[in-house]
Amino acid sequence: MTSRVLALIVGVVVAVAFVCVAGLFALTGAASACSVVTTPTGTTGRYDTEQLHYARVTVTVGVQHGIPVRGQVIAVATALQESGLRNLGHLGEDNDHDSLGLFQQRPSHGWGTPAQIVDAEYAAGAFYRTLVTVAGWQSMPLTVAAQAVQRSAYPDAYAQWEDDAITLVGLVSGQPAASGGPGEQCLSVGGWMKPVHGTVVSGFRTDSRPGHDGVDIAATKGTPIHAAASGLVIRVLCNAHLRDGGPYPCDVDGHPVNVLGCGWYVELRHPDSTVTRYCHMVRRPSVHVGQQVAVGQVIGQVGSSGHSSGAHLHLETHSGQPASESNAVDPVGFFAVRSIDLTAP
Repeated sequence: MTSRVLALIVGVVVAVAFVCVAGLFALTGAASACSVVTTPTGTTGRYDTEQLHYARVTVTVGVQHGIPVRGQVIAVATALQESGLRNLGHLGEDNDHDSLGLFQQRPSHGWGTPAQIVDAEYAAGAFYRTLVTVAGWQSMPLTVAAQAVQRSAYPDAYAQWEDDAITLVGLVSGQPAASGGPGEQCLSVGGWMKPVHGTVVSGFRTDSRPGHDGVDIAATKGTPIHAAASGLVIRVLCNAHLRDGGPYPCDVDGHPVNVLGCGWYVELRHPDSTVTRYCHMVRRPSVHVGQQVAVGQVIGQVGSSGHSSGAHLHLETHSGQPASESNAVDPVGFFAVRSIDLTAP
């Protein structure tokens, strides 16, 4: 990578502490009601329209090629490192050999013709076609997978863009447009968000509920539940039964005394091996086991199935898999270290 490209990256890539999950509306740089706060590095701001456009192109091509979310994150992080997420033409004397485009691919190394490489859709497709030939890429650290494709002189450099890439992939993944109103959801720079807008009405393992392994967030029935972070769907179940052991359906409201269980629920495993669980959905969730989901993707709707006295989301966070009582951790603290205030109304 040339000094010119490095300067471009430093000059144009800014850290986003909170960005609005607004789907494709954000490509115009629309204003937001979300709070923008200082990141640990002391920088604030947004990616500009050009960078968001190329993030969207990269993610769209990934979807067209059937690439899981993890691969889309790797691609966006690679483009951030190589070009600052800009479709660079020839830089004259500052050019790194014959490197071109988002991924600084080289015609002399078989990536395609110069005209093809500066076509962002072609370049993203070429990156993905090579990525999927790397054995075990989905379980590799991001920088290792990216380096296996790029063969860069700076093999460890890609890791620094992982959080930003997660944010960008979530931002351009086609979520409903944010209104700037109270229902708007915000995404941390680490790629996490509060799954529903609402107030925490019951805490984790309180004195009155020592067996309560999560928190309850009040929300009206039918409110969309968003994936708190990108991940893999590892469980979709109806878990409801009468206290005496008899069967009970999940497609009707449960009861706080007579019915036990989580109702309709989903578990997601995230790239850091943590697990989130979303309970009491109103109907069968809209995702399936084995599906890769993006942060902010709707995975179900708030309900009151199972052991429940009213519509709410019971949210659990676990430090490992399988999710169990032994590895349940307080969601408020879990989200706090990921720059999300779960208790904010």
